[in-house]
Amino acid sequence: MLNYNELKPGTIFILEGQPYEVLEFSFLRMQQRKPVAQTKIRNLITGKIINRNFQHTDSFEEAEIDYKKAKLLFSHRGKFVVSELANPAARFELPQEIIGERAKFLKPNSEMELVIFEEKVISMSLPIKMEFKVVEAPPTIRGNTAQGGTKQVKIETGATIAAPLFVEEGDIIEINTQTGEYTGRK
Repeated sequence: MLNYNELKPGTIFILEGQPYEVLEFSFLRMQQRKPVAQTKIRNLITGKIINRNFQHTDSFEEAEIDYKKAKLLFSHRGKFVVSELANPAARFELPQEIIGERAKFLKPNSEMELVIFEEKVISMSLPIKMEFKVVEAPPTIRGNTAQGGTKQVKIETGATIAAPLFVEEGDIIEINTQTGEYTGRK
């Protein structure tokens, strides 16, 4: 069991049956009153961030979170079939709700890290930077830098990314999967 003063940033605990991660923590001491722990916490299942105060009498159960490396085998109609990296025979499906917006950066054999709570996958994360091949790029018009010097290119997964004017069809570009922005060309 965790005490209220052990809720440091990065600590994962169970509140109302769901896992939460502490993002911010501070003590508030008012005159003639007991100290209160002010926290900003994120629900690991829904991603919702809330502010919550805890009293000195509160205690929490520490959440058992497992992390597992996996890779995408293929996707079909909103279902993503993945296998464990260490054991390719262990295959299972991930629904679109878990993948979310990151689906536009998933290609076959993409590695990911699964977050598991009570033997159920609750979230997944991709490497921060990934490489993609440009399949469509409009021609560059010389002197067309009034719009900031970017153009929309289509990558192999079908996503559209803003890239600099010098990026051509067939180039391999690096994209930040958290922000969806172009970071470099290989």
